[in-house]
Amino acid sequence: MKKPEIKKNIEIINRKAKHEYFFIDEYEAGIVLLGTEIKSIRAGLVNLNDAYCHFKGDELFIINMFIGEYSHGNIYNHETRRERKLLLRRQELKKLQRKVTEKSMTIFPYKLYISERGFAKIQIVLGKGKKSYDKRHSLKEKDSKRELGRMKKYMDRDG
Repeated sequence: MKKPEIKKNIEIINRKAKHEYFFIDEYEAGIVLLGTEIKSIRAGLVNLNDAYCHFKGDELFIINMFIGEYSHGNIYNHETRRERKLLLRRQELKKLQRKVTEKSMTIFPYKLYISERGFAKIQIVLGKGKKSYDKRHSLKEKDSKRELGRMKKYMDRDG
């Protein structure tokens, strides 16, 4: 059996997040992982689309983040969607917990990457959900930027 290919620069991004939420604050957190989980992350078997963060007591957990099973794992392979504890400073946790309870904001993962030291890090974002008219406005801005880029490219080619 062939070993899974290990990528050098792992960067998994939750693309739906920018469409669904306004970004208010960003934090970098560590994740408590099992041995087979980090191997699967290095192989790129991760999906952040349905993941969210939730407080249990004073600790923050990421829920519903998919990390695929490691192909060379044995009977001790990990569960694909288990809760994983996030590691932040105590002050950051208190600040996040206060904002989530007071202002009806949410915490969600945006980006997962491997640091220079080889640790899996996750960028979590404190955000507020967009209404449908906000989403339409964002799409309109995105389309106009794309159209301007095309016009500029067309003008540069002719000029």
